[in-house]
Amino acid sequence: MAIAPPPPPPLLIQSLTLPLLFLLFLLPPLQSHFATSPTIELPNNPTTTISVVDFGAVGDGLRYDTIAIQSAIDSCPSPSPCRVIFPAGLIYLTATIRLKSGVVLDIQEGATLLGGTRLEDYPKEQSKWYVVLAENAINVGISGGGVVDGQGLKFVMRFDERKNVMVSWNRTGACLGDECRPRLVGFINCRNVNLSNFKLRQPAYWCLHIVQCENISIEDVSIYGDFNTPNNDGIDIEDSNNTVITRCHINTGDDAICPKTYTGPLYNLTVTNCWIRTKSSAIKLGSASWFDFKGLVFDNITIVDSHRGLGLQIRDGGNVSDITFSNINMITRYYDQSWWGRAEPIYVTSCPRHSKSKEGSISNLLFVNITSTSENGVFLSGSKGGLLSDLRFINLDLTYRRWTNNAGGLVDYRPGCQGLVKHITAGIIMEHINGLVIDNVNMRWSDEPLRQWNDPLDFKSATVNNISLLNFHSGLYKQ
Repeated sequence: MAIAPPPPPPLLIQSLTLPLLFLLFLLPPLQSHFATSPTIELPNNPTTTISVVDFGAVGDGLRYDTIAIQSAIDSCPSPSPCRVIFPAGLIYLTATIRLKSGVVLDIQEGATLLGGTRLEDYPKEQSKWYVVLAENAINVGISGGGVVDGQGLKFVMRFDERKNVMVSWNRTGACLGDECRPRLVGFINCRNVNLSNFKLRQPAYWCLHIVQCENISIEDVSIYGDFNTPNNDGIDIEDSNNTVITRCHINTGDDAICPKTYTGPLYNLTVTNCWIRTKSSAIKLGSASWFDFKGLVFDNITIVDSHRGLGLQIRDGGNVSDITFSNINMITRYYDQSWWGRAEPIYVTSCPRHSKSKEGSISNLLFVNITSTSENGVFLSGSKGGLLSDLRFINLDLTYRRWTNNAGGLVDYRPGCQGLVKHITAGIIMEHINGLVIDNVNMRWSDEPLRQWNDPLDFKSATVNNISLLNFHSGLYKQ
């Protein structure tokens, strides 16, 4: 049984000095801003309370309770508010269950909603493969302190410390590709989604998937996925607007918090007070990026032992603007090359996925109050038709040292673009940039082995313009 790590250590947040505060006052304001929790407009009708046990659920973890659970949900007087109770001490095995407007699953502490592992447990359409699914619903959610478990380890075909080899239902003809496994929880085209105080465990594929939704609140949610399992993303926010994620604890193999744009833009996402550990990217915009990202804030976040800290992978022509990363403390390290990432604390890239892809731009990014200890440097890379512009790095403390035996000396452009490319290790690598402010940045280098580190700053004047260095320090340190 996998055991989640202990609670995160307190985040050490550095204070801005008075001169820096004065500088920030002079800088033009970002259009992005901290969002407040979305207002969930609940009807005035009294809440109905229904227990799945009263509809025949046995909760032994062996017999399927799907019919009893769905009957309890269907009996709710939608759209009036209704809480469907899963009493504590029981394990409720189920195929896909569907929520409707007004319904909140109240999975009580000590209760587990257990997803089935058979293909017949899920709808015929692969896009509907979820243990819990809500479509076109209003005022829906999950709470109660209990667990939703996807039994992800039962989808491992071969265990491997580098990266597990997973079962794929493509062999049945039900889907194409290697990522044919069910997601855990999905909300599609919903409004007023409230997810609070429960645990998501062992997804076989993506864990929490928010698609084309408006007004989403995710708070006090704990997510745990096997650290060696690919594609078990923590939270995927797709084409959705007005989202707040706060006080979440995410420990998973693949990307932890991942905004994407497939069919429309993504606006007004705020993530605060979270703890993250991942073998991929802790925060990643993309790589699905056909439409714009605008007005995103990531504040007061702890990232530990992750393959990449803060990442932007823009590959499909969407534009990114007005993004703030603030008060972040992180440790990034190398893992196996099969995972995207090369231990970068900050990774900002825009390049076409393939020869027919459009180039998207990235502009108006602010990184402020960032502390990192990393096995590799910052990577900033635009493209000829997709420049990075108006980037600001203010009050950063970057420590570089090696402590794993994984190979370095590579730049990772994946997915697409140039793939993995040999390159010297530098504090900050810059390509295709117009407008970069580096202010009050302290860069410290390990002196053993010194040959690992070559340059504090690596760029060519032919592709990088309008750089400002203020109070930039670089030097060796000894433990």
